[in-house]
This record gives sequence, C-alpha cells and structure tokens, in this order.
Amino acid sequence: MTSSLASTAKNTTAFAAQAAISFGAALFAMLVAIYFMDTDPWIKGFLALGTLYLTTSTFTLAKVVRDMQEDSTTVHRLDQARLDKLLAQHDPYKSA
Repeated sequence: MTSSLASTAKNTTAFAAQAAISFGAALFAMLVAIYFMDTDPWIKGFLALGTLYLTTSTFTLAKVVRDMQEDSTTVHRLDQARLDKLLAQHDPYKSA
C-alpha cells in the first residue's frame, strides 16, 4: 500500500532560490529606503531596528509553522501505520 505522503511533491531548487532572492531584494530595498530617507538619524535607526526585528520574527514564525507541519505529518504517518497494521491483521473469514 503506498502512502499519500510518499507521493507529495517537494519544493524545487528553483522555488527555494526564487523565495531567497525575493526575500533578499525586499530586505535590501527596505534598508536602502531607510538609508536615503530625508529625516533624523534616530528615526532611521528606529526604522532599521524595526525592519531587522520583523525579519528575525519572520524566520522564527516560518520555523514554527514548519515544525507544526512536520509534527502533524509524523502523527498522520503513525496513524496510517496503525491502520495498515490493523487491516493486515484483519481476517474477514475468521469467526469471532
């Protein structure tokens, strides 16, 4: 019996590269915009720190979401293994 998890598609290298490039471009554009903003240095520093905090929070959120998905996938695989074992042991012609 094939598992539905084995047939799920994985992310490609191109998709990972696109996501990394997109993230880098957005972060770079934000930092350049803060640098060239016509305002006091302390305001620029505040916005830069906010941008860096948002960036690290984004990485943490992505890790938490990934970990939750992996946990639910592991539980699903265990449930599927238990069901497969029960179905393999079941004999419909055996009298109770």
